[in-house]
Amino acid sequence: MAESNGASNFIRDIVLADRAAGKHGGRVVTRFPPEPNGHLHIGHAKSICLNFGLAQDAPGGICHLRFDDTNPTTEDPAYVRSIQEDVRWLGFDWGDKMFFASDYFERLYSFAEGLIRKGKAYVDSLTADEMRSYRGTLTEPGKNSPYRNRSVEENLDLFRRMKAGEFPDGAHVLRAKIDMASPNINLRDPALYRIRHATHYRTGSAWCIYPGYDFAHPLSDAIEGITHSICTLEFEDHRPLYDWVVAESESPHRPQQIEFARLNIGQAVMSKRKLLELVEKKLVTGWDDPRLPTLKGLRRRGYTPEAIRAFCEHIGVAKRDAVVEMQLLEHFIREDLNKRSQRVMGVLKPLKVVIDNYPEGASEELDAVNNPEDPSAGTRKVPFARTLYIEHDDFLEDPPKQFFRLAPGREVRLRYAYIVKCVSVARDPRTGRIIELRCTYDPETRSGAPQAQRKVKATIHWVSAAHAVKGEVRLYNSLLKTDLAKVPPDQDWTTYLNPQSLEVVSGCQVEPSLGEARPGERFQFERLGYFCADPDSRPGAPVFNRTVSLKDAWSRMDKGSAGK
Repeated sequence: MAESNGASNFIRDIVLADRAAGKHGGRVVTRFPPEPNGHLHIGHAKSICLNFGLAQDAPGGICHLRFDDTNPTTEDPAYVRSIQEDVRWLGFDWGDKMFFASDYFERLYSFAEGLIRKGKAYVDSLTADEMRSYRGTLTEPGKNSPYRNRSVEENLDLFRRMKAGEFPDGAHVLRAKIDMASPNINLRDPALYRIRHATHYRTGSAWCIYPGYDFAHPLSDAIEGITHSICTLEFEDHRPLYDWVVAESESPHRPQQIEFARLNIGQAVMSKRKLLELVEKKLVTGWDDPRLPTLKGLRRRGYTPEAIRAFCEHIGVAKRDAVVEMQLLEHFIREDLNKRSQRVMGVLKPLKVVIDNYPEGASEELDAVNNPEDPSAGTRKVPFARTLYIEHDDFLEDPPKQFFRLAPGREVRLRYAYIVKCVSVARDPRTGRIIELRCTYDPETRSGAPQAQRKVKATIHWVSAAHAVKGEVRLYNSLLKTDLAKVPPDQDWTTYLNPQSLEVVSGCQVEPSLGEARPGERFQFERLGYFCADPDSRPGAPVFNRTVSLKDAWSRMDKGSAGK
């Protein structure tokens, strides 16, 4: 199980103070309660880390994984499996504490009948449009439904007939009887149960009425003995209803709802509805598309759970919504991958180099450092021969003054190898494009040799043409051209997708050690960035996703703008 570092935040302070005061009998029981109607994204990671972290910080603390599965039309067991997989990948374990709201359907129904008997709930027969018109506005109170004063007996009869399936969808709803004049619209007789003739993925056709989230969620917390119900700010106005439901249930457990600011990341799609739209319209390749902020997408792109946990801990827990820049998340993945990733050499856009004075047919193996941040990672052998590939961008025929890489008559050092000098250029006679460089090397300048004292201004990466493995590299950029908050509400937000969000480079050449790269393995391509072997990889035909570039914009930004 992942460990929390116990950094202070206002929720942790509340929980620890409650425990010290003996509230809830000194227990700390939290829960992560996803609805199984989609895949998790980076925003959920913050909630996961917070809820499991609070439990870990308290001796004997427990965090439940509960699926709030009360909507049969949107839920699927595939989402249940996916959510479990993602929570485990992040490093957390719920042990034997996995629950489903659907397990409580009988108890929830009994609670509802109890409210009817107490005169605290009634069956309403208004249409949906009528109910909206009776509800009022933010500045005007609502009006009582003409069905609000039905007798207990009539309400029980109608509710039981609703359960028996006698009525079509929308014919009736069960509503709480609270206060139609309340300034909090959530207390204006909210719906508790609706008729929905739909098959539930766990209970089948046993039910044709289903509890609303604002009824099932607090009761599920109370049933499970949750002490602290942690949720995002959009539920702050629902807290009086949460407390009302728990109080009226007469449960011995009284969970405390505490709200925090949800995670918003600039130029990232964080809405489940919009993510679903992207997938269904095939605007992305699926839920694990590396351009998406889903945990599956981030995992495929090469993000590590350690980096995500460190990011969540850093941004902290705030009481006000703010936007975190994507560069901060990228900073944490760089920090993590810098420590753990093996360095390798790969050439994305190869330019052929022939070393004229290197013996034909000869080759040698050079020592290359696997990770300068981790001496225990050791070294590996990379083959060197007469014909090499370098990056096309590492050569200019007519370079500007500040260009220190290869050019006619100029020298550079080949990483881990020798100093080479460009002596001539060959072009495609049809297109005029440079296709080959002829160079010479200085055999006295082998990297690491005692006599290799001569200095040059640039070192570039390369691979041996005879030994390299051809692969594919996928370069990812932001999926959006702008923040969605800036998109006018009357415009189609998908028109703001970035057409350059993915560049596929199919002719890259990588060192032979990468030919057998296993999906999920992470590397630093020297000078290019961090890459992860994709599940599409095959032996001898690797495919790599660029996780993040080497350039760390956040390290030069004002960290005070992180949105804490």
